[in-house]
Amino acid sequence: MVLSNSKPSNIQLSFTTADLIYAYVLSRMMYVVAKLGIADLLKDGSQHCDALASATNTHSDSLYRVLRALAGFGIFAETQPRCFELTPQADCLQSNVPGSIRNEAILRGEEYYYKPWENLMYSVQTGESAFEHLYGVDLYQYYEQNAVAGELFHKYTSHTSQEAYAPYLEAYDFSSIGKLVDIGGGTGNLLTAILEANPTMTGVLFDLPKSIDRVKNLGEPVSVHNRCQLIEGSFFEGVPQGGDAYLLREILHLWDDERAINILKHCHQAMKEQGRLLVLECIMPSGNEYSGVKVEDVHMLVVCSGGRERTETEFKELFKSGGFKLTKIIPIKNSRFSLFEGVKP
Repeated sequence: MVLSNSKPSNIQLSFTTADLIYAYVLSRMMYVVAKLGIADLLKDGSQHCDALASATNTHSDSLYRVLRALAGFGIFAETQPRCFELTPQADCLQSNVPGSIRNEAILRGEEYYYKPWENLMYSVQTGESAFEHLYGVDLYQYYEQNAVAGELFHKYTSHTSQEAYAPYLEAYDFSSIGKLVDIGGGTGNLLTAILEANPTMTGVLFDLPKSIDRVKNLGEPVSVHNRCQLIEGSFFEGVPQGGDAYLLREILHLWDDERAINILKHCHQAMKEQGRLLVLECIMPSGNEYSGVKVEDVHMLVVCSGGRERTETEFKELFKSGGFKLTKIIPIKNSRFSLFEGVKP
């Protein structure tokens, strides 16, 4: 959920089933204030709605009504008539702060991203992606073809600070890996963090041409420049050869079993004989309790062709079909992710 990374709030909220029908209203309001940058304007203290409206070129009374409604959820607080300040729940809507979700709130609120959810019924009736039904291409092809959407997605995926990857480094010992290949690694933030923590390791960042071009334009961090190779290509056609370990972070959940197994087989064929497969994904929990993974699973249904979250058993079967024996499942502290280790049997 959007608020999952925010600081704890002492405001206790309870919702009826009828209240939850209006959940989309909260999401839309959060999109508006994130897009306008309201939290950034309040970082130095309380401001009157007139000042906020002037800074954002909006209608003061209408903006006030939105902020007043959000304050009922603990997102902002009205300190004096028509004056608002940040709350712990609103801090994460700022830009460039630890745990910021501003880019996510904007991304998920853009029309091209939420509109497929209006067609959830299509996905339920057909089992097919509502996104592809609407736009005729999959999500990543859409980003390739639409520069503004692609740049917004890039901002969302690249905002994570290097410090945020500390739990990954604590959970798994990467030190014995000589060459690590990050498959579909995007901006390479995680790979960079691993390389910085392991100065004798070399790395390969492998992704689609536009993603690699973007990394080249940004420039690799000086700390890993001489140890990281950038290679462009598609993991459906093959992956770079000769790695000691292959890393897949949030890749498999984007695809159905057939295509996920295809990716794993390419890794199996490319890696050294004693190579390892490292997969970072969420495990679908059992039972009736709330889990963001269950909601994300429906999101995969809507926006990705065949995408899904998987249970531990389903991961074991996936690894086996891809030629791997699943040897370890390690929960990542303070994260919804687990690290799966696989080896050639």
